[in-house]
Amino acid sequence: MKSLALFRLPLVFFSLLLALSAHAKVRVLTSIKPLQLIAAAVQDGLGTPDVLLPPWASPHAYALRPSEVRKVAEADLFYWIGPNLENFLPRVLSSRDKASIAVQQLAGLELRQFAADGNSNADANHRPGMIDAHLWLLPANARVIAGRMAADLAALDPAHAPRYQANLAAFSERLDTLDKRLSGELSAAEGRPFFVFHRAFDYFEAAYGLKHAGVFSIALEVTPGARQVAAMRERLQQAGAGCVFYEPPMRPRLAETLIAGLPLRLEPLDALGSAIKVNARGYETLMENLSRDLTGCLLRS
Repeated sequence: MKSLALFRLPLVFFSLLLALSAHAKVRVLTSIKPLQLIAAAVQDGLGTPDVLLPPWASPHAYALRPSEVRKVAEADLFYWIGPNLENFLPRVLSSRDKASIAVQQLAGLELRQFAADGNSNADANHRPGMIDAHLWLLPANARVIAGRMAADLAALDPAHAPRYQANLAAFSERLDTLDKRLSGELSAAEGRPFFVFHRAFDYFEAAYGLKHAGVFSIALEVTPGARQVAAMRERLQQAGAGCVFYEPPMRPRLAETLIAGLPLRLEPLDALGSAIKVNARGYETLMENLSRDLTGCLLRS
């Protein structure tokens, strides 16, 4: 009897390994935090998505470390915006043998292009005619992205397909509620002047009736000439009371100089949600924070 019991142990252990492998979590990796937050809503209760870029890193220009290249290679599903945002990724993804989804190519998205704007200094990532890659700042686009993620996860993990679809339905319902709430909150800020240092918020502005008065596209490491600074100051003076928003954690070195003596407030506005905790409601928190920070400044100016 004892020998028979010993014989059964390896069989039990092998069966346990098979059961664990059958229910292994799908490894989801996203390039940036907003996509991670959307994925977290879809994976809720079945896994936690990982993110490639560290907090506060710019997706426009980033140098991957060897460990990060390995992370990309090992993920079961990888989601990124596309070459209009993470232009450092195509070379790395060319050698990847698992699914890589550039979400800017998904059917059903509402995509915007940068228009010519005489009040802004376009840089290489924001030239007129280019796709505006900050597409996650529109709830309708988040819904499309979540739908693709749910389908991909269900295909790799069919045992939990009903749960992914239930998570998707709950997220979609919350997005409807979120959209209505933000429309009400931001209606009071319509027409209030504000300036930004990065043209990242056009989707959000268009959705909720806002419009920046100007963009100061200045590289943080470059000091503009006196004539350019004077022109910026003149535009701010003409605007009167209002707000100037920068993306944390870096405050442009010229920010304080530009607004000195003017009735303007300088405040952070984070399009990436870099400090937000990853959970099923993280995307809503990102959008709510933008609404809170915009109205908090604009309605006090």
